[in-house]
Amino acid sequence: MSATKNTLLEKLQQGKRVYGTCVTSTGPMWPGAIKNAGLDFVFIDTEHIPLDRNELALLCQLYKANGIVPIVRIPSPDAYRACQAIDGGAAGIVIPYIESRAQVVDLVGAVKYRPLKGELLNAYLDGSKTMSAELKEYINAFNSDNICIANIESVPAVDRLDEILSVPGLDGVFIGPHDLSVSLGVPEQYDHPVFEKAVKKVIHTTRSKGLHIGIHFSLEPERQVKWINEGANIVVHSFDIALFAQRLKHDMHIIKTAVGDNVRKDADNKLVV
Repeated sequence: MSATKNTLLEKLQQGKRVYGTCVTSTGPMWPGAIKNAGLDFVFIDTEHIPLDRNELALLCQLYKANGIVPIVRIPSPDAYRACQAIDGGAAGIVIPYIESRAQVVDLVGAVKYRPLKGELLNAYLDGSKTMSAELKEYINAFNSDNICIANIESVPAVDRLDEILSVPGLDGVFIGPHDLSVSLGVPEQYDHPVFEKAVKKVIHTTRSKGLHIGIHFSLEPERQVKWINEGANIVVHSFDIALFAQRLKHDMHIIKTAVGDNVRKDADNKLVV
């Protein structure tokens, strides 16, 4: 069992929060930068970012070597994709766009019951066959480094939250705010009462069942603080490109303003700085 995984889960189980960010770059200097920022984990998204298996495996190994837990979102709710990511070094799997209990059962089987597959795995999962004590001990030890997280990002998922969260072996939830806001009919309106009501429901329900939860925002840090105060204990803040762009824009504004290069005219032909 890896020290990085123990540290992450121990903090959560002790009621502490864990902190991470999403990284899209494959540059070899990023793991050290993440480590120096004092983060517990890195969120690697292969659903929207074009990473091949070799790149993903290299990133996972680099982050693990730096004491950072790699959590990977696979491209689709596919058990074989989950196994591939774990084989490459992922310590956590995020299952995108989950909307049913059956999807969670399938992915929990992949993440928590490796290397079992097929009919025998299904029999163990549905309870029609009982695992021997020896096999159960082996499977638990073999998969002790694996974390299983469901991505909740649609109205059907919120409506079926109780059944989704009832699957043994599921460790937690990530809320996808962009897709959820669109599904709710209030796209990118993250202060809308409809959006806030849905997020509160997901956070409160998840925590009431003893599971862990985070919401991935690339906006101002105050939004993270708001949802932490509501109960989120996994902080997934921003991603490398957004952080770089936001800081660069901020710094360039200061520089240009200081030397008079930020001067422009408004609609009334008045100078604006």
